[in-house]
Amino acid sequence: MVHFFVCHGRDEIPRWRMAFPESSWVGPTQAMERVGRGDLAWVMSNLDGWETLVRGLADRGAILVVLSYTPDPAEASSALNAGARGYAHALSPAALLRQVALVTTNQGIWVLPELLTSVVGGTFKALGGRARMQGDVLAALTERERAVAVAVAEGRTNKEVARELDITERTVKAHLGAIFRKLGIRDRMQLVLRLSQQEVVSADPSH
Repeated sequence: MVHFFVCHGRDEIPRWRMAFPESSWVGPTQAMERVGRGDLAWVMSNLDGWETLVRGLADRGAILVVLSYTPDPAEASSALNAGARGYAHALSPAALLRQVALVTTNQGIWVLPELLTSVVGGTFKALGGRARMQGDVLAALTERERAVAVAVAEGRTNKEVARELDITERTVKAHLGAIFRKLGIRDRMQLVLRLSQQEVVSADPSH
């Protein structure tokens, strides 16, 4: 596997080299020529047509991570919808970049934790929302657990779920723990994908 940073020449960041000393810096045209199946391509979101580039590289079997100087939930959702497996700050420390690489190359999804709730809701909506939900997925859950699962999938925070269902945040976390255990998942993004009948692994360890 080769790491390619797809960016403007002026975007080369020293910590990228620290994270992956053998990586290559390429422009979009070079990326389409050189990136192949199994390679990890880090694409800057300030490139014109970055979403098209991500789709093209994903179609040929590359692993994609989008890097942004100004991360936001809408762009993160666009990145994932285009086929990226990760979305991170362009100035992330080398250790974090290596973590993102580990997760994404092992079939996981990595999103900035502070964006996760918003991205979860956007992804659920993009995958069809409640209309795509399969009843059998929630069959193992209690009625209250189902309500929590759907609210979380729609992008609500624990505090918002607690207020909506008139329960405590601690109870919401307890329900989430039970939901994750019964469905064999680890986090909110996995919950969305499971409810939407998608089979992709996510990587946020928190509830």
